[in-house]
Amino acid sequence: MTNATTRFDGVFTALVTPFTAAGSIDWSALDALIDRQITAGIKGLVPVGTTGEAATLSPEEALAIIAHTVKRADGAAYVMAGTGSNETEKSITATRRAAEAGVDGVLLITPYYNKPSQEGLIAHFSAIAAATSADVMLYSVPGRTGVAIAPETAARLAHDHANIVAIKEAGGEVARVSALRAACGDGFVVHCGDDGLALPFYALGARGLTSVLSNFAPAEAVALYKAWAEGDRLRALALHEWLAPLAAAMFIESSPSPVKRALAGIGAMTDRVRLPLVCLSASGHQVLAQELTRFEDRRAGVM
Repeated sequence: MTNATTRFDGVFTALVTPFTAAGSIDWSALDALIDRQITAGIKGLVPVGTTGEAATLSPEEALAIIAHTVKRADGAAYVMAGTGSNETEKSITATRRAAEAGVDGVLLITPYYNKPSQEGLIAHFSAIAAATSADVMLYSVPGRTGVAIAPETAARLAHDHANIVAIKEAGGEVARVSALRAACGDGFVVHCGDDGLALPFYALGARGLTSVLSNFAPAEAVALYKAWAEGDRLRALALHEWLAPLAAAMFIESSPSPVKRALAGIGAMTDRVRLPLVCLSASGHQVLAQELTRFEDRRAGVM
């Protein structure tokens, strides 16, 4: 494995799972999506995470998507599979299977519904990390799960397990970057989990972004990261101000319904999601369409 301070640098795409009109996995659309990400310079691919509707995939479907992504990427991008759940043994099994399929790392969400204590989180993540040699990125998204990973918890986990090397921070609080860095040190990677906060996260020391927006706009998300990394602060700010409204529109209703609607609009896939999610409402579509028009109208002045 390469150094922890470099392999996560850049933009990772939290891949949507394309479905056919009948509801099965659309493998052709998935291939096209992966190819487009790699061509645009996306550093990593994250199949079967929250954006990939992991909660409604069968274990067999999830493993098939992971293996397919590894094969399609063929080493051109880091592959980090979502294998977390709210049941530790289930997560261990999924993590082992993903590792056997050839992933570089796994993304482990905090257990949802049962809302464990910080000690419970430590026991949960420790058991999974001990069952694999793959990289582990923790995933703190309290809006989805009801519990956040405390900086001190992340620090203890990183200290105790050499393969726990990063965290996707998706709580919407920029100050968490500084708190995590203070607790965990420079060698522990912080990834932004909110597209609209990518630039302030970078400014405070986050090394990358795990993005929903990049399913639709991979080159643009990469351009923002590169502008910041290359020290072009004014261009980075201009790109941020251009992308942020569209990033917000991707969450006007439960993700991934909005981004799938945007992708359907360019003919990339259907906007089909699995229940209990539903397709974007008419009012939501109107807001998204307005932002997509604004996004394209301003492209020439930014890109």
